[in-house]
Amino acid sequence: MIRLSIDLETYSSVDIKKAGAYAYVRSPDFEIMLAAYSLDGGPVQILDFTEPDFKVGMDLLYSLITSENIEKCAYNATFEWLCLSKYYGHDLPLNGWACTMHHGLYLGYPGGLAAIGEAIGLPQDKRKMGVGLSLIRKFCVPHKPSKKDPRVRILPQHEPEKWQLFREYCKQDVVTEMSIKYILDRHPVPDDEMELWRLDLMINNTGVAVDEKLIEGALYCSQAITESLMEEAKEITGLSNPKSVQQLTKWLEEETGEEVDNLRKETVSGMIEDLDNETAVRMLEIRQELSKTSVKKYDAMKNALCDDGRIRGLLQFYGGNRTGRWAGRLVQVQNLPRNHMDMIELARDLVKAKDLDSLKMIFGNIPDTLSQLIRTTFIPAQGNKFIVADFSAIEARVIAWLSGESWRQEVFATHGKIYEASASAMFGVPIDRIKKGNPEYELRQKGKIAELALGYQGHVGALKAMGADKMGLSDEELFDIVARWRGSNKRIVELWYRCESAVLTAVRTGTAQNINGCTFRKTDNFMIVTLPSGRELFYINPTLKINEKGKEQMFYMGVEQGTKKWGEIGTYGGKIVENIVQAIARDCLALSMKKTAAKGFKVVMHIHDEMVVDSPKDRELKELTDIMAEPVPWAQGLILRGDGFESMFYKKD
Repeated sequence: MIRLSIDLETYSSVDIKKAGAYAYVRSPDFEIMLAAYSLDGGPVQILDFTEPDFKVGMDLLYSLITSENIEKCAYNATFEWLCLSKYYGHDLPLNGWACTMHHGLYLGYPGGLAAIGEAIGLPQDKRKMGVGLSLIRKFCVPHKPSKKDPRVRILPQHEPEKWQLFREYCKQDVVTEMSIKYILDRHPVPDDEMELWRLDLMINNTGVAVDEKLIEGALYCSQAITESLMEEAKEITGLSNPKSVQQLTKWLEEETGEEVDNLRKETVSGMIEDLDNETAVRMLEIRQELSKTSVKKYDAMKNALCDDGRIRGLLQFYGGNRTGRWAGRLVQVQNLPRNHMDMIELARDLVKAKDLDSLKMIFGNIPDTLSQLIRTTFIPAQGNKFIVADFSAIEARVIAWLSGESWRQEVFATHGKIYEASASAMFGVPIDRIKKGNPEYELRQKGKIAELALGYQGHVGALKAMGADKMGLSDEELFDIVARWRGSNKRIVELWYRCESAVLTAVRTGTAQNINGCTFRKTDNFMIVTLPSGRELFYINPTLKINEKGKEQMFYMGVEQGTKKWGEIGTYGGKIVENIVQAIARDCLALSMKKTAAKGFKVVMHIHDEMVVDSPKDRELKELTDIMAEPVPWAQGLILRGDGFESMFYKKD
C-alpha cells in the first residue's frame, strides 16, 4: 500500500496546552498554514497558505487522504486528522490512518517527536529541528501587543526569513516521522490495537457533556470562600500573607511556644489534634480548608470546554507504555477526588445557585464539598442517563487466574469477598466469623491492606505506603502480615520468581521462555512479553547487571515514572508481574469496550477499569455488566464480573 506521510503547522488563538486539541481546532480563527507531505518516502512537498495555489494543493491532498489505497501516517495522527477534518468540513474516514506516536508508545518509546528521535538513535540530519519551538511561538499563537509592537499576530510577510525557516522545519518533521516509522515497522502494531486506536479516537471525538452552571457556581463559591478564609486568617494572625509557609511557621511558633518543623498535610492534622491553643487550631483548620480550595479541575474543564458544551480529548491512548493503559489529559479523569457525602444532589443545586450560606449551614466545609462535586460536573446528553460499570477487583482476579491460586479463584467464582477470604487464609479464622459485630472483623482491614499492597512483591514499605502504620500496627505486626499473606498465596509468590527467572534467562541466552500463557523472548534490541491476548509488551535495550544486593537484575531503557525522563530502569519479578496483570486487565477492558460499542452503546469516557456510557433511558445496566462478565476467548477460566449503577451525573458509587 502507498504511504502518505504528513505534518501540519496551524494557527489558533486557543491555548492548546490548556484547552486541548479539540477546543483548539474548533476555534473560529483556526487555520492550517503549512502542510508538508511525502508519498512513499519521496521528496517532501510543502503547501503554504500564503501562496495562490494552496487551495489547489489541498484539494489534491484530499484525494490522497480519502483514497482507500493509501495509508495515512503522521506523528500524533489524531491532530492531523482533526485539523484536516475541520478544513474539509467533515470527519474524514479513519480507515487507513496510522499514528507513529502510538506505534512508538506501543514499543516502549517516549511520546515526543524529538524525544523518540533521540531515544531511537536517529542521525542528526533526520532529527527534529531544535529551532521549532521559537518559530511556533512566533507564527502559531497570538502575539501580545505592546506600544512598541501593536500587532496581535505575526504573519509570514512580517518576517519572511523566519517563515522560510518555518517551512523547512515543517518539512523536516515529515523526514523525522518517516525515519522513525521505518525503524518501528520492524515490529508492527497488531490489527486489534489499530482498531482500538480508532475506537479511542471516536470516544475522544464524541467527548462528554459537562454542567456549565455547576462549573460557574463552583468557581464563584471557591473565590468567595477563599476571600472569606483569607480575611479571617489575616485577622487571627496579623500576617500579610497567611498562606506563606515561612510567615505562618514563625507565627505558630510564637503563638504556641513550640517548634514547627513543617506545614505538610500530616503535620497540620497532627497539630490540630495535639494543640490546646484554640487560636492556633483555628488557623490550622483554615489552612486545611484553603489547601482544598484549589479549583484547578474546574478551571481545566472551563478551559477545555468546546462550543457545544462538551469536553473532548480527556484520554491518551497507550499513555502507560509498559502496560498499554490509558492516561488522563486536561482534567485528569484518572485522578478525580472521591465523593462520599450524603445529599449530593442538594449540594449540586446549592452550588449552581451560588448559595454559600446554605452550603455552609448544611455541609460545613465548602472547599471539601466543591472537591467532592468535581466528578458530578460530567453529565449525560439531554434526555439520556449515565450507565457506569467497572470490573470488580479485576487485578486480584487476573493475578489469581494467571498464578493458578485456586482458593482465590474459588472466592471469585462464589461470594467474591476477597478481603475477608484473604484474612481468613492468613489468620486461619473461618470466613463467616469475619463480619461486623464479631471481634474477628478487625482482621478484614489487615486482609484489605495486604491485598492492596502485597500482590506485586511489596513488603513492609508497601504496607506503610497504604497507611498501615497509621492503623496502629507495629513493624512486627506488619512483618507478620507480609509473612502470612505470602504463606497463603504461594502460587503468586512463585509467579514473581518464575517471571523474573524467565526474563533473565531470555535475555542471557536468547531462548524463549513460557510461563502460564505468557512468552518471554529477546529479539533485536527488545525483551518482549507476549500476553495471552497476543499483544506484546516491549522492554528496550535490556541488559543484565549485578545490583547493589549482589543479585543479577534486568535493566532497560524507558521513561522513569518519577522524573518523566528517558533513562535506565531496573525491574524485578513483582514489577514484571504487575505490568503483565495490569496489561491483561487493560485488554479485558478493551475487549469489553469494543463489544459495548458494537451493541450500540456510546462510551464517553473510561477511568481505570470503569466505563461511562451515555445512554438512552430505555437501556439497562445489566446489558453492560453482562458484556463485561462474558468469557474472554484468550483467557479460559478467568472469572470476571461487572458492577455498576445508573445516574444523571458521574460519581463514585
